[in-house]
Amino acid sequence: MKVLRRFYPVAAFLCGFVWDALTIGQRVRVVDLWRLGAFLFGAGLLILWLASRDARKALAPADGKGLRGGLAGFRWQAPYLLLQFFFGGIFSALFILYFKSSGHLGSWLTVTLLGLLLVGNEFAGKRYGRHFTLIWALFALNSILLFNFALPNAVGSLNPWWFYVSTGLGILLAHLLWRVAPGQPGRILPAWLLAVALLLAWSLDMIAPVPLVKQDLAVGNEFVRDGDRYLLRVEQAPAWQIWRDQALTVHLAEGEKLYGVSAVFAPLGVTAALEHRWEVHDAQGWRVVYRRPFLSTGGRGRGFRGYSWVLNPQPGEWRLVVATQDGRTIGILPMSVERGIPPPEATRTREF
Repeated sequence: MKVLRRFYPVAAFLCGFVWDALTIGQRVRVVDLWRLGAFLFGAGLLILWLASRDARKALAPADGKGLRGGLAGFRWQAPYLLLQFFFGGIFSALFILYFKSSGHLGSWLTVTLLGLLLVGNEFAGKRYGRHFTLIWALFALNSILLFNFALPNAVGSLNPWWFYVSTGLGILLAHLLWRVAPGQPGRILPAWLLAVALLLAWSLDMIAPVPLVKQDLAVGNEFVRDGDRYLLRVEQAPAWQIWRDQALTVHLAEGEKLYGVSAVFAPLGVTAALEHRWEVHDAQGWRVVYRRPFLSTGGRGRGFRGYSWVLNPQPGEWRLVVATQDGRTIGILPMSVERGIPPPEATRTREF
């Protein structure tokens, strides 16, 4: 049993991650936010109970032998395991959602940090009782990230100010909980420092523009809009690159157009001002050649679609950037443009 217990956190992490990937990995649903809100509410109540037990100077039972001793130890440890479950449920879901919403290096760094916290939570359950400062920091982080999703979804707006409001609400909730907790165990300052760090990351475009989720992004040389269908001719990636939807090199004849199509999911009722930016790399670095703004409307399961093109792009390194009009990056598709005509068997038509 002692050997098997070492694998409990790993098993819990894998099962929870797979479940969230299957259930909320494609879009943000209101029911998911309500479920995560219930987890946060349960975590708050449990923290207050643990603080009350700590204020009463209750002592953990001595290590006993047999069934009675094992049950006594489990009853003492069970609240920490339940708190670990609540934090893990929120972390796992938010990791999936932020992962789907990230499209460049800065946001990937934030997602990596969130993933490390997710894994660390699976091994930190026994330490919660000895480190209330850690509990307040994790509760604040969970509440801030959840409100970052829920508030824009509730008001139907992606105005950047809602990020600041939701961050403020999250840290104030954690501070209020600390104030009313019996004995005020632990310190709340690290939680405030986390909030400041998130605001700094937001100003540096290191946090994805949630609750938007990139569904698809592709480029090609033939585009047709047939009623509600968007059809794009793309070049296929080599067979061994099974993770790519298309080749990284695009062949165009002289005078042809290079089309780009994106699909970005937004919750029902959320309107977002988005844009396509076509950029080319030259001696001065990345330079914007063309910018096409458009307004997206949430609710479509496969994402709101936008398309644009550049005429006769010069050979070289290009990229198509999908972003909010206030500069928040949603996705980046790099490509190399070369002169030529790809053979028909190397292309296929994709529908969006």
